[in-house]
Amino acid sequence: MTYGNLPPEGYPASSKWLHWLVAALVLPAIAVGLYLPYTQPGPFQDGLFNAHKAFGVLILVLMIVRILNRFAVGAPAPEPGIAPWQKTVSSAVHGLLYVLLVVQPVIGYTANSAFGASVPFFSLFEIPPIVEKNDALAERLFAIHRVIGISIAFLAAMHIGAALQHAILMRDGVLQRMLPRALGGR
Repeated sequence: MTYGNLPPEGYPASSKWLHWLVAALVLPAIAVGLYLPYTQPGPFQDGLFNAHKAFGVLILVLMIVRILNRFAVGAPAPEPGIAPWQKTVSSAVHGLLYVLLVVQPVIGYTANSAFGASVPFFSLFEIPPIVEKNDALAERLFAIHRVIGISIAFLAAMHIGAALQHAILMRDGVLQRMLPRALGGR
């Protein structure tokens, strides 16, 4: 991905919009995913599963657009004054989030197909299965899906924590690079 080809002032508007749209979907998808094992079978649980699946499909589509956008417009150079180790950790967290946010919906979709469950998209249409019913495969893929989900939650918490650290403690303008101008962004 192109990195550092823009001045450090801020991300392009398209990057900001895609970042916040994905965040607005990932956070509830994580919450629902963590809550689902504690719900009783029935219409409420079915609705949560369907929302989780639809959010996953939308996250996948937006992440593909986000990757294409990143290649097209690049990213700003790192904020001056950031320690080299912080740049390395930041790049690793961002890279892992990009990869996992693409892989996770694909694994979830494949697991649902192998389980024999439908993948409705907000009651508009159903996405056809990608593999034949296979309970053993579904069980393995759902286990992987859980581990990746927890990993995404951990990485998202690191990302949010670092952004808050930069905004509140360091006050160095890092968060403002991703905020819309109307919210004090650059």
